[in-house]
Amino acid sequence: MQNINALYFLQPIITLAFSAGLVIYWNRKRTFTRATLVLSLLAYAGAIAAKIVLQNFTYVAYLSSFGHSSVALGAYFGIQTVLFEVGGAYLVAAFAVSRNKLNVKDAEGYGLGLAFWENAGYLGVLSLVNLLSVYLTLASSGPTAQEFYSTLMKLRPDLFYPTAQVLPLLGYGLLERVTSLLFHFSWGYLCLLAVSLHNRRYLLLALPMGLLDFLVPFAGSLGLFVFEWLIFVLGLGALGLTWFVTKDSRQRLGAKNLAI
Repeated sequence: MQNINALYFLQPIITLAFSAGLVIYWNRKRTFTRATLVLSLLAYAGAIAAKIVLQNFTYVAYLSSFGHSSVALGAYFGIQTVLFEVGGAYLVAAFAVSRNKLNVKDAEGYGLGLAFWENAGYLGVLSLVNLLSVYLTLASSGPTAQEFYSTLMKLRPDLFYPTAQVLPLLGYGLLERVTSLLFHFSWGYLCLLAVSLHNRRYLLLALPMGLLDFLVPFAGSLGLFVFEWLIFVLGLGALGLTWFVTKDSRQRLGAKNLAI
């Protein structure tokens, strides 16, 4: 019985490595405090929990009302990200600043923290555990392993692809993690600035970035290559726009206080 291609372990391992490496670098060379790590976890975990609860109560009813239309599903996912991830990041930032737990110097770290929990915590560790459990289950003998293998061959045949087919998938997966970093960093940075500088314009810029998830249902029709590069370019655009609109604030406060 064939086991899954072990190359799939590289994606969560590399994701964990670069995510943790960025946090360590920011902690030593720039500004990344323990409070930032904890509060960004609160914002991210709260958003994911809210999404799970809402989808448990509404997803089936939503599909029955609107069907599997890509536009309808895109709106369903995109609005949730806008409200829960970006809006939640703003609310946690407002709470933290009001309690003197975060300030304008933590803007970079806050955005980086949101990206860390998405990439390393949620998708990195969880993916690694899932892959390991699948690998060990298939490595064991017996009817359970054989039945599990048959199920996976029907639902996830890509897990058994040869190396030549797996490598491009790994590349796209890592590119998507970089895209996630760009977006989470950008809206986290803007949300903390919006609170610290009492500038709602930054929040109004951050909120539409959550509409990235509107594109998720279109991945199949666009094709993996086009989809992954499209959202990556949008991520670069989000970061570039963030840098541009905050230029005056950065110049006024100084590079040490508000670098990007």
